[in-house]
Amino acid sequence: MEIRDNEQLGFHLAEVLSGRRNFENSAQSVSRMILGAGVKKGVRAGRTAFEFAFFRTGKKHIIGWFDEINDLVNFVKDAGEGGSSQEMAFVLVGEPGNGKTFFVEYLCLKYRQFISLPENKRYTFEFVNMDKLGLYGNIKVVQSQTFEDPMILAMNLFGSGDMSKEYLSKAGFVDKKIERLYNNHRPLGACTEFVLSDVRNYCDGDLDRMLKFIKIVPVPIAESLGTVTGKYSARDKITSSATDLLGEEDLSRLLNLTDTSNPYKYNIRRGAIARVGGGGIHFSDELFKNKKDLVQIYLQVIQNRTIELDGYRWPIDTLIIATSNNWEYNRFTAEKEEAPIKDRCRICYVSHNTDYKLQQELTKYSIGSEQKVSVTGENLHEDPNLNYAVSVAVTLTRLPHNDKLTPVEMMKLEAGETAGEKNVKTLAEIKEMLNASPDVTKRWGQKGIGHRGLGRIFQIMLSMPETHEGNCLFARDCFKATEREILDYITEAVDREKFMKDLDVAKKLYRVAIKTSIFNAYREDPDAIRKDVLAYVNMVIGSDSDQLGPDKIWRYRDPRTHEMTPIKIDERYIDSVETRLGLSTKERREAFRTTIRKIYGQKISTEPDYDFMDNEALVKAVTDVRLESDVAGAASLVGALANRANSENVRIYNRIIETMFKKLGYCPTCAQKTIEYFCEKVDES
Repeated sequence: MEIRDNEQLGFHLAEVLSGRRNFENSAQSVSRMILGAGVKKGVRAGRTAFEFAFFRTGKKHIIGWFDEINDLVNFVKDAGEGGSSQEMAFVLVGEPGNGKTFFVEYLCLKYRQFISLPENKRYTFEFVNMDKLGLYGNIKVVQSQTFEDPMILAMNLFGSGDMSKEYLSKAGFVDKKIERLYNNHRPLGACTEFVLSDVRNYCDGDLDRMLKFIKIVPVPIAESLGTVTGKYSARDKITSSATDLLGEEDLSRLLNLTDTSNPYKYNIRRGAIARVGGGGIHFSDELFKNKKDLVQIYLQVIQNRTIELDGYRWPIDTLIIATSNNWEYNRFTAEKEEAPIKDRCRICYVSHNTDYKLQQELTKYSIGSEQKVSVTGENLHEDPNLNYAVSVAVTLTRLPHNDKLTPVEMMKLEAGETAGEKNVKTLAEIKEMLNASPDVTKRWGQKGIGHRGLGRIFQIMLSMPETHEGNCLFARDCFKATEREILDYITEAVDREKFMKDLDVAKKLYRVAIKTSIFNAYREDPDAIRKDVLAYVNMVIGSDSDQLGPDKIWRYRDPRTHEMTPIKIDERYIDSVETRLGLSTKERREAFRTTIRKIYGQKISTEPDYDFMDNEALVKAVTDVRLESDVAGAASLVGALANRANSENVRIYNRIIETMFKKLGYCPTCAQKTIEYFCEKVDES
């Protein structure tokens, strides 16, 4: 077999020297991939958080996971810099259905795409023309079983000593460059070393003749082959064996080899680890679910980064990432004799997503991007309130009950919103207290309805006859489906009771959203309440301005449009809103106004579009005041919508329905059902 010029070791060395090819370990490669996409500094729930753009790209990317991503990035970065992480595995521990597997598979997919780029391509080598040696029978090509880098071969070409360094120096590498190369030095694998020795003996140590047996080839990248990135899922204790990880003797090779001590008789690519041994990522799904002998194999692989069979060793370069659910992890750590493997793992506790705004993005994943169709073949409409309703419901189940904050206050603070006078520091204290628990299941966000449960909620909704009868996924039905999910899948009675209470809170928040939506429809403006809330805020800001004239008109620069905008200060409107808020004394009113001004000052500079719609109490008060002034209160609007016996009520009903169709995204089914729900006296705060 002829070796082309661009397949020779000398050509590869020249390419590395020029920078057109890379020589780096797996951690350095992954770190370069992540950090190369950019990093931004921000604040999440009162704490500094770094946003890594790498994890936010693609149609279906990672949502949330700020602390977990930060932990992984710093783990990989430390491993790439030669820190203690290079002898450890990164293990994600958390509830089932919180995205652990999705996260690792996303990383692996992106890494395969990264390695596929010409400038990042990985190379290995193989020995060709082996039939000339007369020692390998019909075997003509012997590949590096762990996809060793050609630079590893170059550093071991003459065994130990300085001859390999001299060879690199003659190839053009300066001393500092050689020193950097040797930071990633490791011995050749057992079979590679054995074959190289056979080639050396056959060529009488003549380097030029030896190089004619060595061919440089790209590392194959294929998810189905488990090369570069590979996954091993814990299996049944009977069917799993060490062979799945390490490989085994290959009878067909033994029949061809004249020397039975040749380690090439072992087909280590039969195992999952060797296939990612040349700068890849090994993903161990449910690590602690494996039987003990496999866990012990992992201990040796993690600590020494070697595959060992019958005393033969194959050093590997791989990043090891694993997952485990809480129950298996607690069971495993309860067995004290298993402490060494835990000591070799960087444990990252993964909570469910507890930000209801981010949850709405995750809920879109569960709903799916394809148009859903009813059993009769009609397109299914999605209620515009569905995503919000179900996202709030599942998020509340993940938040703990605490005396310092109500569930709604906790939910709002976690999402970066205001919660009256409650401070985000209180939320941070609650998190710190919960995360100090040795029991993983009692930590922040470790209980609740997960992503799989969310998927089942939509499956239950799709199985409801009323969904197909009206050709619409009506938002209120998600509460029935969530209740079914809780009763069928939550085994602990205490958790079931807690989740049911959370569901009641979610229904009340849904009620507030519907009230706002109906009034917006009545006003024929999707942003009517938002505009009224902002009007109140601007009046409060303007009432304290030195530039307010006797005509009570205040001019301000709109942070959204940057235009000067006049507004008339209506004290009656301000007082009415504050009365609805229960602010009975002058001191309490002034304190509330001071809070509004403070929030305005903090938010507007960084979030020009901030609209105070996260202040549930303020939104409800403004809605009630406008309903009172426009239709003599909610009761009157309910009466008009429920009793369409006269032409005026019919006109109001038709106007609201038309606005819901044309401007608010409703269909005939969910519009009618939403109005019926609005007219019922249920789920009131």
